[in-house]
Amino acid sequence: MDKVMVCLKRVVDYNVRVRVKPDNSGVVTEGVKMSINPFDEIALEEALRMREQGNASEVFVVSIGSSDCQQQLRTGLAMGADRAILIETDAEIEPLAAARIFLQLIEKEQPGLVILGKQAIDDDNSQTPQMLATLWDRPQATFASKLELIDGKAIVTREVDAGLEVIEVDLPAVLSVDLRLNEPRYVKLPDIMKAKKKPFETLAIADLDVDIAPQFETVTVEAPESRQRGEMVADVAGLIGALKEKGFSL
Repeated sequence: MDKVMVCLKRVVDYNVRVRVKPDNSGVVTEGVKMSINPFDEIALEEALRMREQGNASEVFVVSIGSSDCQQQLRTGLAMGADRAILIETDAEIEPLAAARIFLQLIEKEQPGLVILGKQAIDDDNSQTPQMLATLWDRPQATFASKLELIDGKAIVTREVDAGLEVIEVDLPAVLSVDLRLNEPRYVKLPDIMKAKKKPFETLAIADLDVDIAPQFETVTVEAPESRQRGEMVADVAGLIGALKEKGFSL
């Protein structure tokens, strides 16, 4: 395989407690630690292992967003990606628009495999990989927890509600990854320094023939209700009485 394309999204770090803006228009991102979407980081790790095993000659990372996304792409380069491409825009990009943008890059780069996280932890849509495979008219394997490449095919173990499912897809294909596929490597200081010299391309969204007009409108964003304090009861009779007081029928 020649190239592997990995899509990275900039999200609020998973260790940060998310806060809703006072006007309920979204979540607070100013002054908040941002990082690569954890599922996308796993996708990149798997692509790097493919290259190290001789199953790919190049791994490049792609992101859509503001200039701030350079930080996450640089991290991807420090992890080991060969080059990075930023599609720069300040607009909110919905899953279908993201899939259309990625398709434009696929037509230009002709990768043998496109890998993404199964979902982003900010919106949890889990839609972009499936939409991209449909637009590209290529096979897809989602929620992958194990991957093998054999004779131009991908043998993918998927995590599904009933357990595990093993499927075989022809390449090129779109693959979305789950948590148990691998553990991403740590970035070391020498790798960060090397990443500064790797190719980094920035394209304006206007340079692509893509419709990114939003199809949905966010009316309001609200934090979940605070959990009520627990109540101690002395015995089963007290438990039944407390449940009845709260309106639960037994």
